[in-house]
Amino acid sequence: MYPFYRYTKSIVKAISAHKKGDTVDLTDTAKMTFRCSLTDIDNFLEMNNGRVFTLYDLGRTDFAIRSGLGKKLLENRWGLVVAGSTIQYRKRIRAFNLVTIKTRIAAIDERWIYVEQSMWVKGKPCSTALLRTGVTKGGRVIESQKVLDALGKSDWKMPPTGYVAEWIESDADRPWPPQQ
Repeated sequence: MYPFYRYTKSIVKAISAHKKGDTVDLTDTAKMTFRCSLTDIDNFLEMNNGRVFTLYDLGRTDFAIRSGLGKKLLENRWGLVVAGSTIQYRKRIRAFNLVTIKTRIAAIDERWIYVEQSMWVKGKPCSTALLRTGVTKGGRVIESQKVLDALGKSDWKMPPTGYVAEWIESDADRPWPPQQ
């Protein structure tokens, strides 16, 4: 089940932080912490891989609110969408571990905002994900420049380079739908 209580709690905390001046710029890395609960673990007593993606939602929501994007989403009746992702796991997260999610923008192109997220326990990386995200209006992805303009960052550029550009290129070569 989706963790609605935890999601709501993280939104309230992010709004409170934003009001107190604990904001993030588009170039910053946002951090939030939580405990791995019993509802997050699987039969191997570690955080379920699907739950990792769900909890990354909370990190992106925190980033959006604290960066001011959340307010612009409401004002413009915009939505958010994930259009692709890749993840790597390196270390198990066990029940009751204190987990830090780090969220940052890795790149922006004409249409997509590429977000990099990672989970850390005791200063060690456990997983990292790269997500292709977009802002939508009426169910369609809008140009990234409109989002930047709304945030007062019209001149800000962060084109995809390195592994982000390589992922974009390799993902473009992937057949869709998958060949059976």
